[in-house]
Amino acid sequence: MQEKTKGNRVLIDGSRLMIEALARAGADAFIGYPITPANLLYQYGSQRMKLMLPAPDEITTLQWMSGLSATGKLPVTATSFPGFALMVESINMAYMMELPMVIILVQRLGPATGTATCGAQGDLLLLRGMISGGHPIPVLATADFNDCWDLAAKAADIAQNLRTPVVLLTSKEEVMTQKSFDLSTLGVIQPSTRKLFNLEGEYKSYKPTDFVPDFLPVTQSNHQVRLNASTHDLTGILQHSNEESMGNTRKLEEKIVQRMKSHGYYTLDEQKDARKLIVAYGITSSAAIDATEMLRKNHEKVSLLIPKTMIPTPDFYLELMMKYERVVIAEENINQQFGSLLFGQHIPANIAFVGSLGKMISPREIMEEVTR
Repeated sequence: MQEKTKGNRVLIDGSRLMIEALARAGADAFIGYPITPANLLYQYGSQRMKLMLPAPDEITTLQWMSGLSATGKLPVTATSFPGFALMVESINMAYMMELPMVIILVQRLGPATGTATCGAQGDLLLLRGMISGGHPIPVLATADFNDCWDLAAKAADIAQNLRTPVVLLTSKEEVMTQKSFDLSTLGVIQPSTRKLFNLEGEYKSYKPTDFVPDFLPVTQSNHQVRLNASTHDLTGILQHSNEESMGNTRKLEEKIVQRMKSHGYYTLDEQKDARKLIVAYGITSSAAIDATEMLRKNHEKVSLLIPKTMIPTPDFYLELMMKYERVVIAEENINQQFGSLLFGQHIPANIAFVGSLGKMISPREIMEEVTR
């Protein structure tokens, strides 16, 4: 897993940490179509996973992943917006079929093909609206190398336990830049497992237990398994809009909202008597950490929130922000996507924004907005 070592310190990138963590968490197949800046994930995935299938395009990637997931495997892919856009319909299919998988989305500057080698944080609102019907899909965002390890494993766990696709959101610099890193800070990862149906009697493919239906692979021969991307009842049979099928569709949203309440991941560094709060996620969190440290050295009291569970958004984020007189949200876009995710079109007057287009945000820019 390491390229150069000195004790427990290695020169490494986030891509290798993510793939290794996913493999240890139970992911056993990487399916992909190369795209910059996700190519290192493709390379490492092909070397580390038990099965690697190079797909001819992104649509095929998701179709193959769905087939493998139906057999009980936990597939992983990595892409960036142009490839992700082609995957969206098939992700909806996997969402409706309740097929576990992990999709690593490496953000780069858009729209369209944009600039492949320039980072950005411009895909968050796309993820919030990508499932037809507005239903939420779990999204976790990495902020540092430890997150590349921990959140990748949690993404696999959520996918398996909630029977759903999960998006691991990152950006170019996080997966391509090599840094000196202490491997001893990484925790032990236990493989995640999918809850299997093990009872006698009739098996209904979509009958839920605590919102999540028990799984059976299509490769077993004891029970009939129906997987259906169209509106269906608990047995998986196509229906128009009867009560049972509508209840099944409502369950898709309830499952994510209710079960993700135990997966609210964030880092909070609160300073006593601070009236100002900095909020930053992903690659911008490093600048926010530096800005917080320099502001405190200048005797400016300020707290810091780094959200990591992005969708569904934990209520705690809003509750925390309402406690502060001034909140500064920093992210690499020009339309305040995280603020819009939290507040919609009516962002409160005490919420300030530091954005950028085509360049990373500096600690100085955040400091200037906090002290304005």
